[in-house]
Amino acid sequence: METLYTKPPAGSCVICLDEMGPVSAKSYAGRALVQTRTRPAERAKQEIDYGRRAKGYVFGAFCPATGEAFTHPYPGRGGAHWVDFLEHVETWIPSTTERIYAIMDNLSSHRTTDVLLFLLAHPRWEMVFQPKYAAYLNLIEPWWKILRSLALAGRRFESWDEISDAIHRSTIYWNAHRHPFVWGQRRRHRPRRSPGIALLPRAA
Repeated sequence: METLYTKPPAGSCVICLDEMGPVSAKSYAGRALVQTRTRPAERAKQEIDYGRRAKGYVFGAFCPATGEAFTHPYPGRGGAHWVDFLEHVETWIPSTTERIYAIMDNLSSHRTTDVLLFLLAHPRWEMVFQPKYAAYLNLIEPWWKILRSLALAGRRFESWDEISDAIHRSTIYWNAHRHPFVWGQRRRHRPRRSPGIALLPRAA
């Protein structure tokens, strides 16, 4: 799988597919500075929000080579929704791409009869299933964290439609400011860690 990321065959593309969720309509914690000059600093207080108003799943496709992403909300997670999402991704990927290597996990809804029929109808697709307990091999996982930060952090949602709209707007924003994800390299949005005392001293 690492070879697909670093040296994909000519005329092909690698996309990472996954579902994020369930995502609930609730209040999400964010980052905000406490203004100690206007009032004394005190312990942060926030009402517990269990988010029982609505929930759903966000299906996503991520192209590490360009950083471009595609998302689509669904009320549930199942084979029918997954095949519908694959049809959307098929139209999203340029027709000039000869081969599509789709990296995903071994969820049962990803291996249904309808998915096999989709592959027969679209021969340029090839499914690459990551090993169990190896989510880190799918580069959409770190991108989910970015999307959560852009769409959900510090906001309160009353309905699933509000979440869908926030996901849509955040995906558009990301695509306008995207950057490639290179396997084995530090992500641009994460600062480099400073050396700690636990590091071994360099040999003279």
